[in-house]
Amino acid sequence: MMQPMMTETARQAPQVMGEMMKPMVMGAGGYAAARVLTTNPALAFLRTPMVVFAAGVTTGYLLHKYRREIIQAVTKAADMGKDFVLQQKESLDDLVAEAQEGNEAEAKAQAHAEASAPAAKPRARKAAASA
Repeated sequence: MMQPMMTETARQAPQVMGEMMKPMVMGAGGYAAARVLTTNPALAFLRTPMVVFAAGVTTGYLLHKYRREIIQAVTKAADMGKDFVLQQKESLDDLVAEAQEGNEAEAKAQAHAEASAPAAKPRARKAAASA
């Protein structure tokens, strides 16, 4: 009884496996095609170990040869940065001082207005009481 069922399954297996494998094969083929199209031979050449090593040696040589100029440029940039920070600090201090002066002037004006307002109120009360 098992023999006919196994025979039938074995006969259908290539078709079923073919249908299951077709999307995977197509996906793998698409991946390979995309990889070939996007791979640039020049980039592959630049990733070789000898080219990377040669680039490192050349960079080291140039850094050693121009080390004084590089140090001067970095020092100059650092000094410019320090000057910029000091200028910004001074301008911020000026702005804070102006804001404090404005607040003090507003406080004096408000205090003067409050000082003159209570003096007027008792007179108005006396005038209202006498009337």
